[in-house]
Amino acid sequence: MLSAGLMQNVYADISVLDDAQRTVRLDKPAKRIISLAPHVTEMIFAAGAGHLLVGASEYSDYPEQAKKIASVGNIFALDLERVLALKPDLIVIWGSGNAKQLAKKLRDNKVTVFESEPRNFEDIASSLERIAMLSGTETVGKNNAKQFRQRLQELTETYRLKDSEKPIKVFHQMIKSPLMTVNREHFISKMISLCGGNNVFGDLKDISATITTEALLLANPEMIFSSGKDNGKLLQDWTQFPNLRAVKKQNIYSINGDWLHRAGPRVLDATEQLCKDISDVRKKHDPAKP
Repeated sequence: MLSAGLMQNVYADISVLDDAQRTVRLDKPAKRIISLAPHVTEMIFAAGAGHLLVGASEYSDYPEQAKKIASVGNIFALDLERVLALKPDLIVIWGSGNAKQLAKKLRDNKVTVFESEPRNFEDIASSLERIAMLSGTETVGKNNAKQFRQRLQELTETYRLKDSEKPIKVFHQMIKSPLMTVNREHFISKMISLCGGNNVFGDLKDISATITTEALLLANPEMIFSSGKDNGKLLQDWTQFPNLRAVKKQNIYSINGDWLHRAGPRVLDATEQLCKDISDVRKKHDPAKP
């Protein structure tokens, strides 16, 4: 039979799977957390653990309180000694590209690492719950995850295609030069689908890839959108392609880049804006539609 002390230790153990499907285990909730990606910083605050952050990567500027957290650089130029000197008991890292090597270095230094790489909407909701479990802030994390799922469901129901409707052919300009876009596995493509659109380059082999002007002209999307805040400037950039349907109809849209490219709770802001834009394009097809 276990003694009371041993039983307490057993039940205090916290274990979750991160987005790399690695088990992340703590013997007690984290008290000193470092975030190594802006979307991670947003997620930690939304999980109710922002007050536990002792360091954050560059460009961690949301919410407003994040600007007050000491910067530790970024995953491409990180001062490992400085990070270790902060004595974190949990580091949440963007689990992509070069970050894999960094994660290994951190683990070699006996630091607990959670790799965050949400690939869909549910990954974000569950991330709030998992980070909250590791931080001892389950009530806040679960509540905000619930609100996220509820808002997602509302958007899904509002913008679901009706039987008589066809998907709008959409092109996402990820980068202007060279011209790059994303395939259907990319998070942004999932936003397009939810909103009643069809990514014209969904069949690309790579999750993000350079495309030719000829390929774009052949795809002839009905709508183009990119990150930014100025639809007018973006439209001007596309006037060199007057035969594209999206250009003819002036169906060129910009969405706040932080909402669009940071895989945190604000992706729903980007999704809602995108849905409204796609709905606007659809109404141009059918002027009688309210």
